[in-house]
Amino acid sequence: MTKQSAARHLVDALVMNGVTHVFCVPGESYLAVLDALYDVRDRIRIIVCRHEASASNMAEAYGKLTGKPGVCMVTRGPGATQGSVGVHTAFQDSTPMILFIGQVSRDMLDREAFQEIDYRQMFAPVAKWAAQIDVANRAGEYVNRAFATAQNGRRGPVVLALPEDMLTAAAEAETLPPAPLAMAAPDERALERFRELLGGAERPFLLAGGGGWTPDAVSDLRAFAEATGLPVGASFRSKDLFDNLHPQYAGDVGIGPNPKLVERLKASDLVIAFGPRLGEMTTSGYELFKAPLAAQPLIHIHPGAEELGRVYQPVLAINAAPETMARALAAEAWTQDENWLQQAYEAHSDFENWSKPVKVGEGVNLSEIFAWLDKNLSTDAIMCNGAGNYAAWLHRFYRHKEFKTQLAPTSGAMGYGFPAALAAKAVFPYREVICAAGDGCFMMASNELATAMQYGLNVITVVSNNSTYGTIRMHQEREYPARVCGTDLRNPDFAAYARSFGAFGATVTRTKDFPSAFAEAKASGLPAVIDLKTSANDIAPGRTIDALRQR
Repeated sequence: MTKQSAARHLVDALVMNGVTHVFCVPGESYLAVLDALYDVRDRIRIIVCRHEASASNMAEAYGKLTGKPGVCMVTRGPGATQGSVGVHTAFQDSTPMILFIGQVSRDMLDREAFQEIDYRQMFAPVAKWAAQIDVANRAGEYVNRAFATAQNGRRGPVVLALPEDMLTAAAEAETLPPAPLAMAAPDERALERFRELLGGAERPFLLAGGGGWTPDAVSDLRAFAEATGLPVGASFRSKDLFDNLHPQYAGDVGIGPNPKLVERLKASDLVIAFGPRLGEMTTSGYELFKAPLAAQPLIHIHPGAEELGRVYQPVLAINAAPETMARALAAEAWTQDENWLQQAYEAHSDFENWSKPVKVGEGVNLSEIFAWLDKNLSTDAIMCNGAGNYAAWLHRFYRHKEFKTQLAPTSGAMGYGFPAALAAKAVFPYREVICAAGDGCFMMASNELATAMQYGLNVITVVSNNSTYGTIRMHQEREYPARVCGTDLRNPDFAAYARSFGAFGATVTRTKDFPSAFAEAKASGLPAVIDLKTSANDIAPGRTIDALRQR
């Protein structure tokens, strides 16, 4: 039993649970926690951000990249509301994360004191658990429960509010061991039924995705696929779960998927959905698999029991974590099916053809940019992006070869990619980290160039600069042709903007000049921004505004 401030008990619990980074914007409401973090600065690195949205996105990216809860700290009121975007992404992406929010003193609650919000109500729809620590000697208990909740079952975010007077109160409490972790595992009856269904299929397809994957699970997934000969695809923004160069990889289903892959999935007589929730993006608006009863027999495997049967009624539901399920499948003695293997090879050939660069009418050709990066980056390079039509070029023409090389929000949150890249560089300083961004997406977090410079986070950012909110413009042109309203942008000189922070900046107007600009950016040893002058008319791969208007 140790008597000390509740803030110090809280920080001790962070240390016990293996926290290595805290992403924050400081606030007077949790000064006591900042003071306690000073005593463990050799064990926990604090990354101070310029906006709470970026701080929460960095924490989410940390959780996605490491599998351990990312920790974000913000002040009350405006800090919490601005930090909520990362919580929403963590919720939709099944990412472990903990958001700590300073709160007004307990004797001021329910008076609408300065910046007061009831965070339990505010975050209830987008957090696995939202609570407030009102008893000082229970700070460690609450933190441990937060870590357990964030990591067990379907992973996700937890929010803890910290009343200012509670943090400074002296309390006697014991230091707890790390939070207990548990993983659901398949039982033998489920595995037996799995074998029966798979054995009776002629056109099966394995679709991997979701959260909670580990290196061992990914390795076992590959072993299972190779032993059976199954074609393997990935759900929206989960391409790094299976080597994209593997001859059995069929591609990903998300926004603008390969039509041949869509047809293959529709024609399948057994879809094994291993890990994904099967949300709107992965299912093309719940049309790829009709809800609630898909035309294709569906085996749904998910670590959260509450997700099974929530949208789709599968022929077999298995409540299992990726690691335990993949281990069980890899341990089976399978006989490779030559027909399945041939289908996998054909699907991979379709994927390779789909991944070849396409022509554009004018400006820098993003398909060639991402194809060049695909061939010239190290296989463990981490590619980050937010949301926008520019990402369609990235996802189609860049291939992921290793696990944990893709950081992107399935929530479709703009402003995510650059903070995510900074978090990745903070965790893995010796790996190449690239941020792909649109002009609109980048400007939502570009002030974090100051953070990049402060901590030496030498991320290279490539900005698709077409002076429009591309995704919305595409929808606008489809629904209201030539009536452009609210989607045009006027941008700064991004290269000069980067240099104003002390970073490297370059402008590319011709595709052939990109390799030399990238080499200069890399050689600079600085955070870098490469401004790519792209055409708004080439609004998506193989799609132009002119054609949308004509149609």
